[in-house]
Amino acid sequence: MKLLSRDTANITTNFPIKIVQFGEGNFLRAFADWMIDVLNEKADFNAGVAVVQPIEHGLVDLLEKQEGLYHLLMRGLSNGQVKNEQRLISCIQRTLNPFTDPDAYLELARIPELSLILSNTTEAGIVFDADDNPDNGVLAKTFPGKLTQFLLARYHHFEGAADSGVGIIPCELIDRNGDKLFQAILQYVELWGLSKEFGRWVQDSNYFANTLVDRIVPGYPREEIDEIKQELGYDDQLVVASELFHLWIIEGPQALQEIFPAHKFGLNVKYVNDQTPYRSRKVRILNGAHTSMVPVGLLAGIETVKEAVEDSVLGPFIGELIFEEIIPTMDLPEEELDQFANDVIERFRNPFIRHELKSISLNSISKFKVRVLPSILGYLSEKNRAPIRLCTAFASLIKLYLTADSIGIALNDDQKYLEFFNSRRQETDIELLISTILSNTDFWGQDLTKYPLLMDAVINAYEKLVQQPINESIEMIQSS
Repeated sequence: MKLLSRDTANITTNFPIKIVQFGEGNFLRAFADWMIDVLNEKADFNAGVAVVQPIEHGLVDLLEKQEGLYHLLMRGLSNGQVKNEQRLISCIQRTLNPFTDPDAYLELARIPELSLILSNTTEAGIVFDADDNPDNGVLAKTFPGKLTQFLLARYHHFEGAADSGVGIIPCELIDRNGDKLFQAILQYVELWGLSKEFGRWVQDSNYFANTLVDRIVPGYPREEIDEIKQELGYDDQLVVASELFHLWIIEGPQALQEIFPAHKFGLNVKYVNDQTPYRSRKVRILNGAHTSMVPVGLLAGIETVKEAVEDSVLGPFIGELIFEEIIPTMDLPEEELDQFANDVIERFRNPFIRHELKSISLNSISKFKVRVLPSILGYLSEKNRAPIRLCTAFASLIKLYLTADSIGIALNDDQKYLEFFNSRRQETDIELLISTILSNTDFWGQDLTKYPLLMDAVINAYEKLVQQPINESIEMIQSS
């Protein structure tokens, strides 16, 4: 079998490096690099990527061996039809490890054509560390510190020219990621005693975006890889699998749209003035549905997301929970919300992804507070009645945490939550039990017993769960 290289793949085009990318992991390769590759083909974007390894041990050596090439498998459902698409990604032109070659890293900052910086350094990557104060020639420890050094090298090389700035689009999964990265850089400017002129250049000549990214990327398809390599005809060690769906919400100045015009060429990229409603949409609909179905599905003996949404009882329950109880609380056009919700349900049914409910159940208490509780309270405020399906999910969460051991489920959560529920397993007064749980402000950030409609609905749902199998409780809801 052929090794994957530019020679064996007959790749003759070399793109000038216009993009520096911090991160070589599965997500960026299946998301941002795929988009850049599409733009190079469809829009004459003519952009090459230089990949910088953000941690000391990573994949750039393997990428280097394959000359930046790898295959992306995009698999899932589209309008109910199974699709399995392959693409050879060729936009990566250079890879480097700044830990072993810091000079080559800073040399990237001096490339005149450079216009864009991307990053995905995990949720913990955008952080300021007051102890990160390296000597001259020493690489900073944190990603914002390394980026400050990079921008400083560019500032000096181009003598602070206003047009030498770049667009900076982080993909880390934290809220206001661009704002936080910008603030961390300014903190390093102050900590390291850098000039005020440089600080003004960072602020005035560079463009920081806040983003929301959405694509499920299972990564390297290890269990199928031998068959996939035979089909591809290459020994590709960096095959990455993803779903078909993709969404990139970018909140930033107009200049970014000119630097990265992906929204003009059929990609699901949206430039917006405020990403907040889109983040809420994802958190409440996609993540909220996940978190709601976990306790219901596990109590019903269901193992995966796909099985849950295709179940004759749970499927309609989840659909109505989304369309009738979550969407009415959201502040976006109904047509847009409905389309996103339909896409979510189709994504849940993806036959190429085995998404286990047990894996999603990690830290369910804190997830429920962030992802589901706002929809419950929003519905109470809008309708002046309790959302029965969401409250059934709430009651199911409580029952799961009280009975997990007895049904063979090992919960993975903060010890304080587990100990709290363990101490209340013998409580037989359901009203007292639910009141004690809902009034725990450490769990929910407020005393939920101040919402009588919510409390009554959770008590009623819990009583049904105690009296009969969960499927029967849900069937009663569906028929009412």
